Amino acid sequence: MNPFVTKGYVSAKYFCDREKESQKLLHELENGNDVALIATRKIGKSGLVQHCFNTFDLEKDYNLFFIDFYATGTLREMVYMMSRSIVNALAPKGTFWLQRFSAAVRSLSLVMTTDLAGVPKLNLQLGELREPYVTLEEIFDYLEHSEKPNIVAIDEFQQIAKYPEKNVEALLRTYVQNCHNTKFIFAGSQRHLMGDIFTSAAHPFYQSTSVMHLGPIDKEKYRAFACGLFAEAGKNLNPSVIYELYNRFEGITWYMQKTLNALYALPNETQDYGLAEMEEAISNIIESNDFTFAEKMIQLPEKQKELLLAINQEGKAQKITSVNFVKRHKIYSTSTVQSACNGLLDKEFITEENGVYSVYDKFFDIWLRENY
Repeated sequence: MNPFVTKGYVSAKYFCDREKESQKLLHELENGNDVALIATRKIGKSGLVQHCFNTFDLEKDYNLFFIDFYATGTLREMVYMMSRSIVNALAPKGTFWLQRFSAAVRSLSLVMTTDLAGVPKLNLQLGELREPYVTLEEIFDYLEHSEKPNIVAIDEFQQIAKYPEKNVEALLRTYVQNCHNTKFIFAGSQRHLMGDIFTSAAHPFYQSTSVMHLGPIDKEKYRAFACGLFAEAGKNLNPSVIYELYNRFEGITWYMQKTLNALYALPNETQDYGLAEMEEAISNIIESNDFTFAEKMIQLPEKQKELLLAINQEGKAQKITSVNFVKRHKIYSTSTVQSACNGLLDKEFITEENGVYSVYDKFFDIWLRENY
């Protein structure tokens, strides 16, 4: 198997470092604190949580649930995702555990079946969830009265700020505050939204958690990790590749992993991989995404496209509503910049940190520079 994993978590062997971060996260949970884990998208926050779940024998003392809110856009979809994730986590434990959940969450009227391998399962469809507020209350009641403590990790938690229903934050804060049998990890990648939720006094979750920021993996540790995996296959990776990738992609793990995955798979008779081979691997990735990236641009409204290209040209753009920025990039008017910016942020075409804007997808960023 290609050792540079780009999807999910496999094992500690293919997971680089994060020793201090793992210990800090476990320390907070073991001392009774919920944690808001804030990080740039694709830097490895989900991998860190899964690594802690799989490496430190937590399942002996806790029920472990990992729930991803990324694809949710309403409270109903959120409650469905919570229900489905809990069911999927309980299924390997057997019929007894699924029956306990089914008995606790009565509003879903779940039906027990078995798959072809004889593994028990609960059939759950979004259409069956007709009373999301009732089901949500039942889920938290199930967690509060489970036979042993729980750790619930919720990825992309900032999505709740986009739901059309009012007071979702306040509702969840009330349930979390009264769920003494469960510790929560609220992970999120949109820093401005996560910051508002957990560090703004105007929001219900203010000062309710320990806040943990996740930065890039140490450069030298990642070099040793990557070169070691190449060496195990009889391949030689020039360390300069890691330094170049680290600088080009700002230490964001997924982009480095994706490039090394493509580089590792690149046919090479000499088995020596340097900067030339790295550039070929990146070009192959960009080429494979050419249609997708072109479609994304076609679907963008004109003003958003105009602003996206201006930010792409600058790399790191500041004061984008200023007259100088508008004139420099021949944008139609300053009045449209803010609305275009909000649209690009919502669609995750761009990201913002401390007033600095950049294109979110680093490969898309490269494609834009090559095509516009």
